[in-house]
Amino acid sequence: MTSRNPGLHRSHRAGWLRAAVLGANDGIVSVAGVVVGIAAAGATHETILVTGVAATVAGAFSMAAGEYVSVKSQADTEAADLDVERRELREDPEAELDELAAIYRRRGLDPALARTVAEQLTRHDALAAHARDELGITDELRARPVQAAVSSAAAFCAGAALPVLAALLAPRAHVEAVVAAATVAGLLLSGSAAAALGGAPVLRGALRVGFWGVFAMLAASAVGRLFDVAA
Repeated sequence: MTSRNPGLHRSHRAGWLRAAVLGANDGIVSVAGVVVGIAAAGATHETILVTGVAATVAGAFSMAAGEYVSVKSQADTEAADLDVERRELREDPEAELDELAAIYRRRGLDPALARTVAEQLTRHDALAAHARDELGITDELRARPVQAAVSSAAAFCAGAALPVLAALLAPRAHVEAVVAAATVAGLLLSGSAAAALGGAPVLRGALRVGFWGVFAMLAASAVGRLFDVAA
């Protein structure tokens, strides 16, 4: 009989996958929206490119700051909870042992086995046992603010490079159409990749992301045409 391969599980990817997908898709859609909007308004090719680059830089810093503040708040909460656990383990270790055993009983272990497991894990690393089984804090999923900020900013820049390069290479008269087409194609690809990495249906993931990309391009183009600056 073939044994199950633990490498097939994907939950360990949740943290970095969320940040990467969010950053890349935000980079593609937001910068493409800016580029399509000002192209529809009749701006010059040089203005379109400068605006796209500026939107990339500003967006990358915004993503990094937003992710850092958000994840740092989570990390601060985790640290505060761990401090409480340290104090409780120091002041009343027997009550904490009972609490841990009760957790294992609720998960299906019989009382004697639950007590034995709690005692052995407490001897091994009491704080880690309570962090994992009482608070739900694990090393794999623990908040890492700097990692989240850097990965989000890098993913944003990678995504934003697509509409900027499309605008750079496209003929002036067709910048809007080329950027929109490249954006939708990039979103379909990123949606497919994210779904595949997460174990979700690929087609559904691609269409879900592509739909919002098309909607964003249509909205940006409409706004740009309202403020036509062509001579």
